[in-house]
This record gives sequence, C-alpha cells and structure tokens, in this order.
Amino acid sequence: MSDPANPFALWMGQMQEMAKAMNPALEHFTPTGFEKLWPTMPAEVMEQFAGKGMNPEGLDAKTKMLLTLAGLTVLGAQAEAQVRMTVRQAAEQGATKQEIAETIGLMGLFGGLPAMNKAMELANDVLEDTE
Repeated sequence: MSDPANPFALWMGQMQEMAKAMNPALEHFTPTGFEKLWPTMPAEVMEQFAGKGMNPEGLDAKTKMLLTLAGLTVLGAQAEAQVRMTVRQAAEQGATKQEIAETIGLMGLFGGLPAMNKAMELANDVLEDTE
C-alpha cells in the first residue's frame, strides 16, 4: 500500500483505496464530473473522512477546507471546479463568507491579485447559488 511512516503517502493510499471501494470507475473520473455527481458532502461525512475522524488530534474539516482553498487560490485558481467544490465544502463545514473571503484575500499576497480575483469571483458565484 504505502509507507506508514510517511503521513502524506498514507493519506493518499487511503483515499485511493476508498475511491476503488466505492467504484472502480472513479479511477478515471474527472473533478468536473465529480462536482456534477456530488457537489457537497454532508458535514458529518466530510468531518469523518477529512477531519477529526481520520486523525482525532489533527485539524478539523473546516480548517482543512480553508487551507485547501488557500492553496488553490495561490495556484492561480486554475482549477475552477475544485475551487467551487472547496468553497461549497468549507461553507458546509461552517465557514462563514467572511472566513472564505479572508482566506482568499490573504492568498492575494502570495499568488497575486489576478489569482485572488478569480478565486473571489468563483467563491461569490458559489455562495450566491447557495443562498
């Protein structure tokens, strides 16, 4: 499977095994397709698989979603489907509009204003749709 001493390899291996268990065809599934299939996981499911359920002493799912959004923003918000999905998941985990905006805004310092503006535009679209 993977090296248990490496938490990154362990996490990746667990996620790959989970995807295979759910459906072997997920190996070739695109993020855009996933967004259409399952736009938001229930908060309890996300917390179990991406939050304290996997590591009780680690970060909660809301914090992980905000960190993910920060990384996607710095990358230039090139992965639009992933930004939209992450904003939805962060909101489902209890992140406020202010927290989402601050996360994206702060990343403007590192990824540049065009990246920040694109991520903010995507986030606004998602948050308007969820109201």
